[in-house]
Formats: sequence, structure tokens, C-alpha cells
Amino acid sequence: MTAAISRSATAALVLAAGALLAGCASSAACESPYAASPQFKDCGFRNPPNPDALPSAGSWKIWSRFLLETKTDTVPTDPIPVQALDGAQLSALDPQANHLVRLGHSSHLLKLQGRYWLIDPVFSERASPFQWLGPRRFHKPPITLEQLPPITGLILSHDHYDHLDVATIGYLAQRVQRYFVPLGVKERLVELGVPADRVTELDWWQQAQFDGVELTATPAQHFSGRSLNDRDRTLWASWVIQSGGQRVFYSGDSGYFKGFREIGERFGGFDLAMMENGAYDDYWPAVHMTPEQSVQAFEDLRGKVLFSVHNSTFDLAFHTWHDPLDRIADLSEARNITLATPVIGEVLTIGRPRTNRRWWAGLK
Repeated sequence: MTAAISRSATAALVLAAGALLAGCASSAACESPYAASPQFKDCGFRNPPNPDALPSAGSWKIWSRFLLETKTDTVPTDPIPVQALDGAQLSALDPQANHLVRLGHSSHLLKLQGRYWLIDPVFSERASPFQWLGPRRFHKPPITLEQLPPITGLILSHDHYDHLDVATIGYLAQRVQRYFVPLGVKERLVELGVPADRVTELDWWQQAQFDGVELTATPAQHFSGRSLNDRDRTLWASWVIQSGGQRVFYSGDSGYFKGFREIGERFGGFDLAMMENGAYDDYWPAVHMTPEQSVQAFEDLRGKVLFSVHNSTFDLAFHTWHDPLDRIADLSEARNITLATPVIGEVLTIGRPRTNRRWWAGLK
């Protein structure tokens, strides 16, 4: 591909995906079924006031940078290690325990007391509205969609393309017993073929139970949107998952805010906290955390094990692909934090000892 064609393709992506950082809601008067939500204001969902949050750069400045600036070391040249999974391995996992398998980025397969759940599953080649353009996977998933066991529940944090994938949801539409999503995301799923009666929408602090698992949608500091005119029409959330006497926190995407401390206080700490750690930048400091902020949020939550997510699969920012892992490993070592940076496809059993290693060390 010539440089001119490459830049033209990138420009097309910029125009199509610009709403992910700067789209605007319609200025027309709106009537919404979510108007009673404390998070809903001025025809859209809003973050709570945070005087400590730094402002983001303007949308054109951000996307011009993606178009014009040359990136360095944001995509690995060496293969990312992946441990292949199959049904026999999953079936052999203790049905009385809780297990997590990292599929890549923020996508995870969980086996909770013998039942299988998915978090933000993305199996497509690209995190994009197009499969011919946009951030491309560094590695294949450790298991294919067709190899997945029957899925009891699926949790979504928000509607961005690197968390809500059209092809993945389209395949799973009739194959998942129950979907749990923030307010407004139900409509997205129904459009993709998910039966409406299988979707449970929750506002922040609302709870639901299903097949022995208790879920709570908790606050996050982020935004939503999948096109040029739907900014913040759906809510974003972090999640608390309780199963078999253990508590797991999943941050989804979030900037650092005082809400992490409140979540930790309400739930009394977590056996494991899956913390966003990647895609940060000085141009958008309020919606993604630096590794230092991820560690602070983990400490606010009173977590026992810090599980690093949102890295190692897609090129979404300007830091090197290994910077999130390098920094969070160094910080955790300095603060005596138990860190989990599992290889893609590795099984982690909550509450059981494991030896963590820097699998990325030495890779280019």
C-alpha cells in the first residue's frame, strides 16, 4: 500500500470513528426512557463532576495526530505468546472454583462455579466499524467462537468497538442465556439479533442475580458512542462480580476518579481486580488511566490481586505496546502488590497461588 493510499484510508477511519472521542448528541429536544437516571442529563449520560480531571484535547487535534504523527514501537514485531485453549481443558477446571482466562485486550472467559461467562468479548480481526481498516489484532484469540462452551452470561462495560464487537455479538446472539449491560446498550444488542428478553440493563449501583452469580454495575469515568451522532447516548460502567464467596472487580474503561474508593468501601475489597492499563495519553487524560493511576485505583478498591487488562492486543494510543506492562510490573514490585499479567490463554484460578512472570520481556 502506498503512503498516499495509507493516509487516505486512515483519514476515512478518522472521519468514521471520530465520534469515539468527540461526537455530539443531537441538539433537538429528547424524550428518553433513561431520564430518571442520575447519570442522564441534557439528552445524554454524563460523568459526575470531577474537579481533578484534566481536560482532553479537541477532537480535531486528537484525530489529526493519529493521521499525521508517526508511531514508534506501538505494534510488536515478535509474536505475542498465546496458550491455545480447548473444551477439554475448560471442562477439567474445578467446578467449585472461579477461573479467568484472558482472551486479549479486555476480553475474558470466566468459569464461575462451573458456569461460563464472557466479559467484553471481541473475536474480530479489527476493533473498528470496518474489518478492512482500523486497529488490527496482535495475536489470534486462544479459542475460537465456535469452540466456546455454552455461555451462561455475558457482561459488557460500554459500547465502544474494542468492547462491543458486531461479529462476535452477532454469532453469540442466540447462544448466551443472559446479557448484562449498562443503560441504553440493550438497543445495540437487539439490533444485532439478541432477543430483547435476554438483556438486563443496569444503572450504576443496581444489582442483578443470575445462576448463582451476583452482579453490580458500578461507576466509571468514561464516555460512549459508535458513530458521529450518538455520543453518550448509552451508559458506561465498571462491574462487581460475586460468585462462590469471592468478589471480582472489572474496571471497564475509566479515567481515575474518587469513585474507586467508594466502590472499595461499599464492597469491603476484592479478591481480584481487573484494572484497565493501556491506551492512555496526555491528549485524553480523563478517560483512560496511566499505570500509576491504575495502581492507585487498585489500592483504593482494596484489591488483593491486580489483574492488568486493556493492553497487548490492539494499537490504540501512542505509547509503546509494552509500556503498560513494564510500568505496572515495576510499580507493583515497588509497592509489594500481587500482580497478574497472564499470557493470553492462561487460566488464573482466583484465590490460588501462581507465579507471575514478565512474558513480554525481550520481545520486540
